[in-house]
Amino acid sequence: MPKQSTMPTFADAFSYSLDAWQRSVLFLDVMRERGAQYEEHRAKTAPNVLNFETELVSDGRTFARPVNYALVRILPADGVEIDPSKRPFVVVDPRAGHGPGIGGFKADSEIGVAMKAGHPCYFIGFLPDPVPGQTIEDIARAEAAFLETVIARHPRAEGKPCVIGNCQAGWAVMIVASLRPELFGPIIIAGAPLSYWAGVKGQNPMRYSGGLLGGSWLTALTGDLGAGVFDGAWLVQNFENQNPANTLWTKQYNLYSKIDTEAGRYLGFERWWGGHVTLNAEEMQFIVDELFVGNKLAAGEIRTSDGTAIDLRNIRSPIVVFCSKGDNITPPQQALDWILDLYDSVDEIRAYGQTIVYTVHETVGHLGIFVSAGVARKEHDEFASNIELIDVLPPGLYEAVLTPANDITEGRELIAGEWIMRCEARTLDDIRALGGNDIEDERRFATAAKLSEINLALYRTYLQPAVNAMVTPPVAEAMRNMHPLRLQYALFGPDNPLMAWTAALAEQVRENREPAAPDNPFLALQETMSRQIVDGLEAWRRMAEHVSEQTFQAVYGAPMLQAALGIDADSSRPPRKAEKSLLHQALVEARISELKARVANGGTCEGLARALLFVGMARGGVDERGFEAVRRLRRAHTEAKKLSLAEFKTLMREQYFMLLIDEEATLAALPKLLPEAIEDRRAAFTALREVLDASGPLTGLAAERLQRVAALFGLDSEPPVSISAGKAERNRKAS
Repeated sequence: MPKQSTMPTFADAFSYSLDAWQRSVLFLDVMRERGAQYEEHRAKTAPNVLNFETELVSDGRTFARPVNYALVRILPADGVEIDPSKRPFVVVDPRAGHGPGIGGFKADSEIGVAMKAGHPCYFIGFLPDPVPGQTIEDIARAEAAFLETVIARHPRAEGKPCVIGNCQAGWAVMIVASLRPELFGPIIIAGAPLSYWAGVKGQNPMRYSGGLLGGSWLTALTGDLGAGVFDGAWLVQNFENQNPANTLWTKQYNLYSKIDTEAGRYLGFERWWGGHVTLNAEEMQFIVDELFVGNKLAAGEIRTSDGTAIDLRNIRSPIVVFCSKGDNITPPQQALDWILDLYDSVDEIRAYGQTIVYTVHETVGHLGIFVSAGVARKEHDEFASNIELIDVLPPGLYEAVLTPANDITEGRELIAGEWIMRCEARTLDDIRALGGNDIEDERRFATAAKLSEINLALYRTYLQPAVNAMVTPPVAEAMRNMHPLRLQYALFGPDNPLMAWTAALAEQVRENREPAAPDNPFLALQETMSRQIVDGLEAWRRMAEHVSEQTFQAVYGAPMLQAALGIDADSSRPPRKAEKSLLHQALVEARISELKARVANGGTCEGLARALLFVGMARGGVDERGFEAVRRLRRAHTEAKKLSLAEFKTLMREQYFMLLIDEEATLAALPKLLPEAIEDRRAAFTALREVLDASGPLTGLAAERLQRVAALFGLDSEPPVSISAGKAERNRKAS
């Protein structure tokens, strides 16, 4: 028999009407709470959304060049043990319109996973209002001073601090690291834009905004309308504009439709999202001119006040880049293409002694990189747990690949968490495969940057004097309070007399709450209407993005405009490519000569490191099991135990470079580094086998290389030594 459709009844309509009315009352009450929370948060001197107790360590307002930044120590919660020998973690918060605390917004966060791994944790945050006159350079020098303080507080730590820069803090951390590389251990930059023009056609239209607005003159106007203060609410508005469906409908509808369970999460997020801060107009002008429109960071074209060039190739610490294909604010191209701007090959990365590890999430959005508990428990947890592995990786380019630990059988006892991280060697072609600009796109953005300079000069000459004469600080404050994002909190806040009735009525509604049944047909109709609204807003977004892209390409791709602005249309060199350094090339050649002369120097530790690298390079990567085996071997081996982590890292890097420079000569010298006694050589080779087999049995080229190493150890006629036999022999000696 055909299935009969169920017609809505009067009872369904009444139940839904009552439920909808009650949800509306509760929704308005949450809006009232949101407004009250906003005013309370705004009234605090140092508001933040950290989920941890803190103590102030250093206040940037007391510096010779004062800034509104501060360093705080994260106090461990009950049951959390901090190991003083482990390197500290320092999380630097992004100042992109919102208040501080996003890196420690939840227990499962960047701070949370680092503390769980036993690391001391610090947080660099900021106050809502800048110190008058502070600059981006002042902030960079203050952050360097904070790191000096952290290092001094942890003299027993095995390594320099691991520094995490989220979003806008990512480029700030990279600037400091290029100026003061000696202060940094591994650097993790999450969702951080470093190559500002990069992207894929048909996606990520935010990069076109500067050109479509005529450049940075509008930034200068906004700063002047704020009497020298730039309102961060405008930056938040830019983020909101990227997703109109969520901004105009989904966020509010999700609260309304799940009002009985969603209020706490909604208010928690709004506490951060609505914590608007301000910047000095000079700070914001630098960010737009030098970074977003000018794209000068990766090209090495930014200089400090004393003339020092900011060159990211000066960084000596491993750099971990975490980005996502679902991030429409900082897509993978903007997070990774700075590597293409700086280097022509992986060999050039190695020549600078840099280690770059990246991982690309498939779906998580921009904010999810920092606030998603799932991301924290997976990606950030693995980075925190394996930060020492990352620190001793040989120079080069790697992708961090995460695999469920339950899928692993070999070396399971060497895996600490729920995932296993493997760093696989990559080339620049792997970065290019993610998509990016062609040479014509580069010229379009270069044209937009040139036009921006002209428009800014015209504004400053003809309009800025009049604007500055009209806008006084009280007028600027009034305009800030009238910003649409700020106004929405006030309109629904407790100071609005029209909202006075909601609290009492909402309490009555909670006492008599009667939600509609899940199978109520009117709820299904409500969901259908919501999806249609979202689909309509999404269609409008896609159309607007398409028009924006086409307009940008047509205007700034015009040959006449490019010629008028001095853009060379016949050049095959990208306008933003970093210049090569003749001095660096000379230093590299001197270093090569030095290493060649030391190929035969060293002992058993150098010999084992050389053999391990030679065989391991054939695998094209390394995972945490092999490193954990090395760590245990290092603790057990008397000679290796004397080495600090920094010395061990130097040893591994020198042996790696020797193999790269002249593999045959380096291998030929290996027997000279080994002990004379065959028993000692056999014990060393057994230890080597255990480390190599920790990540699974050797096959192919790696197995062939191991046979060659056995011959160099003088063991080619010896029977193969099994791992279990090696363990038994060491246990016998230990007993």
